[in-house]
Amino acid sequence: MVNPMNLQSHSPMPTGITGFPIAAGASTEVAQNIRITAKDVSVSYGDLRALKSIDLDIAENRVTALIGPSGCGKSTFLRCINRMNDLIPSCQVSGEIKLSGHDIYGPEVDVEVLRRHVGMVFQKPNPFPKTIYDNVAYGPRIHGLAGSKGELDAIVEKSLKRAGLFDEVKDRLDRLGTSLSGGQQQRLCIARAIAIEPEVILMDEPCSALDPIATAKIEELIDELKQRYTIVIVTHSMQQAARVSDYTAYFHLGELVERGDTNRIFTSPQHAKTEAYISGRIG
Repeated sequence: MVNPMNLQSHSPMPTGITGFPIAAGASTEVAQNIRITAKDVSVSYGDLRALKSIDLDIAENRVTALIGPSGCGKSTFLRCINRMNDLIPSCQVSGEIKLSGHDIYGPEVDVEVLRRHVGMVFQKPNPFPKTIYDNVAYGPRIHGLAGSKGELDAIVEKSLKRAGLFDEVKDRLDRLGTSLSGGQQQRLCIARAIAIEPEVILMDEPCSALDPIATAKIEELIDELKQRYTIVIVTHSMQQAARVSDYTAYFHLGELVERGDTNRIFTSPQHAKTEAYISGRIG
């Protein structure tokens, strides 16, 4: 089994070729610390090859955005990182993905332990049919992270605060999570994900079902969370990728066409396919 300890201003913003702003403070240097390394990763569903020999490094405490047209393999790659593709009988994965130096597809890996270290937030908010409190407490309970009710209370409060939700729900923690608004439900799901202290948070189009105000709150939250977690986000919104990410990887027809600093990808892409996509000529 994998060792749990080791899987553990108003100044103008620069603009890209499409004219929308790039995330303030986005890195302009090669990452020094790599949390996830993918080498020669290919994925097939039966006879359909969804990913073709993907090589990608994902930096620690940064936001990496996966962009590209629908069906290009972004979500498939994301699901490889916590082995959710294992749940699809026809799916075959080859190559190597390492988290903190450990091969997550190694025969000794306990997938449940892996998923404690790699949290997931889905496209549509999916709170459990439980109270707000029990949604957040679920993971710490099953993983034995709290030795007492007081410790569990502290974890729930801390997680809700990190998700920017505590002040809105502190007086109704006994109400169903499904009673919250869509944006609040998504932040509840983020609180649930971070309650078990993962190393990585995967986000599969986390704002696609939300209104602009809720989306802005989630994006602000992502910027705060990267101080503690490595974040990988799939998004169809190039504006969102430009706003929230430090690094961007462009996928097209199962291939990784280009990757690099978000500033560079959106201002001076090196591949014609990348430029065509971010300028709106293909998509």
